[in-house]
Amino acid sequence: MLLAVDTSTQTMGLALYDGAQALAEAYWRTKTHHTVELAPAVHDLMAKCGIPPSALQAVACALGPGSFTSLRIGLAFAKGLAFSLNVPLLGISTFEFLVAAQPLLDFPLVAVLPAGRGRLATGWYRNLDDKWQPDGEICIMSAEELSASITQKTWICGEFDAEERQVLSRKYKNAVLASPALCVRHPAMMAELAWNRWKSGESDEPVSLSPIYLHLAEAIPD
Repeated sequence: MLLAVDTSTQTMGLALYDGAQALAEAYWRTKTHHTVELAPAVHDLMAKCGIPPSALQAVACALGPGSFTSLRIGLAFAKGLAFSLNVPLLGISTFEFLVAAQPLLDFPLVAVLPAGRGRLATGWYRNLDDKWQPDGEICIMSAEELSASITQKTWICGEFDAEERQVLSRKYKNAVLASPALCVRHPAMMAELAWNRWKSGESDEPVSLSPIYLHLAEAIPD
């Protein structure tokens, strides 16, 4: 049994996965209450499924990009749980499991996450060998700057608000916005990616594992 934890942004998520099925998945919008909500939410989800902590064989955590503070909270919790249970820890890029759930297309994809102060963390991808592959470095820009950078038909997915969606939708000829449902980050997808890594013999060193911070000097809490 693997527990996946995502605290990348104000949207938090959890999943329980055993290789054959995703037994449970939960995601919700928090109000900078990651610290007080995370542990009780994990306890409740496992209790509802009748799964004791001793049944966990691995723990996965989203590494970002995302909020400086919320990422630290999630990773600290995941590390503590992995240490206490003596089980492997696996870190998964937040963009990786967001993008893995998107349809494969013959034109580029850009994934976005809030980066504070009205900015968006953006990652570009292209379909290579029937898989979304990164195409360049993750960068920070506003919705207006992202819109201006789109010069060809592009699939846009991720966490953005109604105003940002409106800005991006103005470029309707090239900007193809994923529906709100497809923009949800599914922790079950992160759990599946982590499970596959673990089963192939991979894991991360808990002491050295760290979040993906962008513009660390400018990072702000949720």
